[in-house]
Amino acid sequence: MKRIITVCLAAFCLSNMAMAQTKTVDLRIIETTDVHGSFFPYNFIERKPKSGSLARVITYVDSLRQQYGDRLLLFDNGDILQGQPTCYYCNYINPKMENVAASVINYMRYDAQTVGNHDIETGHEVYDKWIREVKCPMLGANIIDNKTNKPYLQPYAIFRRDGVKIAVLGLLTPAIPNWLNEELWSGLRFEEMVESARKWVKYLKENEHPDIIIGLFHSGLKGGIVTDKYKEDATLEIAETVPGFDIILYGHDHIRHSQTITNTEGKQVLLLDPTSNAYYVGDAQITVTIKKGKVIDKRITGEIHDIRGLEIDKQFEKHFQYAVDSVNNFVNRKIGTFKNAIYTRDCYFGSSAFCDFIHSLQLRITGADISFNAPLTFDTKIPAGDVFMSDMFNLYKYENQIYTMMLTGREILGHLEMSYDLWVNTMKSPDDHIMLLAEGEQDDNQRFMFKNLAFNFDSAAGIDYEVDVTKPDGQKVHILRMSNGEPFSLDKTYKVAMNSYRGNGGGELLTKGAGIPQEKLMERVVWQSERDQRYYLTQEIEKMGVADPKAFNNWRFVPEEWAKPAIERDRQLLFK
Repeated sequence: MKRIITVCLAAFCLSNMAMAQTKTVDLRIIETTDVHGSFFPYNFIERKPKSGSLARVITYVDSLRQQYGDRLLLFDNGDILQGQPTCYYCNYINPKMENVAASVINYMRYDAQTVGNHDIETGHEVYDKWIREVKCPMLGANIIDNKTNKPYLQPYAIFRRDGVKIAVLGLLTPAIPNWLNEELWSGLRFEEMVESARKWVKYLKENEHPDIIIGLFHSGLKGGIVTDKYKEDATLEIAETVPGFDIILYGHDHIRHSQTITNTEGKQVLLLDPTSNAYYVGDAQITVTIKKGKVIDKRITGEIHDIRGLEIDKQFEKHFQYAVDSVNNFVNRKIGTFKNAIYTRDCYFGSSAFCDFIHSLQLRITGADISFNAPLTFDTKIPAGDVFMSDMFNLYKYENQIYTMMLTGREILGHLEMSYDLWVNTMKSPDDHIMLLAEGEQDDNQRFMFKNLAFNFDSAAGIDYEVDVTKPDGQKVHILRMSNGEPFSLDKTYKVAMNSYRGNGGGELLTKGAGIPQEKLMERVVWQSERDQRYYLTQEIEKMGVADPKAFNNWRFVPEEWAKPAIERDRQLLFK
């Protein structure tokens, strides 16, 4: 009996030792991206409650923290400094206060943050202050300081959780120079993402020896601008061709997406993009098995989780009431009156009061001959009656500057040809779509069933022209005359007003369309505004007092017998 007891005790001890040498660790990774100022459950532009927001994200995150504790890691992927009036107020109206975009990150105890292109668009003074105020690591391995030739931000962060070492590498789309004036990112350059990822993964493996590598990328899955130097959206290429990543949390393209791919080494990589405005979060679950201090197995699953129906965190709401009150005081200021309502949906189908009102103000502010402008919001309106500061964020969504550039008539034509090629289908029969659509893409919160991005659908004012939807690409636009009755000449040089996004090469209408080399664009700029476009539009409306926006009717789709019924069909399809 003593021998049996001794054997059992020895077996029990050996079993316990083996168990002690092997353990399982559960981790939870939560991502937000492209929040665009949606901190609070209130839409300050529409002045009504909104779904989503970080006020609901925190409810979800804190419920999981009860289970996971510090084994939950929370990350944000940039584009947080522009969108709602909250951002504009903190960035420009009351910049001395701590930026709410930093305050909410700190309050919610984010573990790391990356920078988005719209954060860079606010300019050094704004985003450098925000970076200083954020308490968690701010990541950006491929944002390089020209003075030091080293990353301007921390390239990666290391987290140790219950014996598991996690590396998080931050990257930003390098297409910034195609969109933004160099003054906004002076002293910086943006390295191509694939090679930067390859370099830093190698560094991490050789120097940090992490058990898990997570990519935190402000770059879309694929597509976007492609040049001989870089790709705007490189997430998928990195996942497939740069072995080492276990998870890539990405954003920028506003397309809800969850996918597991197999890389060139035959290993799986989880990709998550919870789209924009804090309606969803990326949610990854990692189970790690450790034996004798080494990871012997990793199991990773993930999904996009809808947080729109969750309760608002009352403590969060109470803590930030001061910010809500300040922004409400700002947006509720009356600035003028509109005699009639204007709608962005009208901009797609011909000369419209909404687009032409901005054209008229651009021409008045700059004294230019011609104006370019596109709808920046898919479907919004400003109603007739009193116009408030909140309405200005519907009238003009982004903080672009205004440029006046010198373009030849031939370049103007090329610019418009590319715009309408992106916008308009080549109709082969009266039953065809007139819009160039990609049906089935309702989840794409940037394109909304259009094949291309609608904020690149430039129309023009100051000239009269027709767009023949039966003609092939490059031959649709026929410029008839200047709108003042003077002849239009392909060889003459004109002053053209546009926003800075377009003037810097955004949408490639000036580069690919007009044929102007990217490096030559700034040579064409003869005037640029000191402040953002919304500021000047607001000033003009205040001067007018009462505005009566009307369509110029200076351009139209032809042949009319095909275009009119096709417009009605596509209007119903797009806007129900």
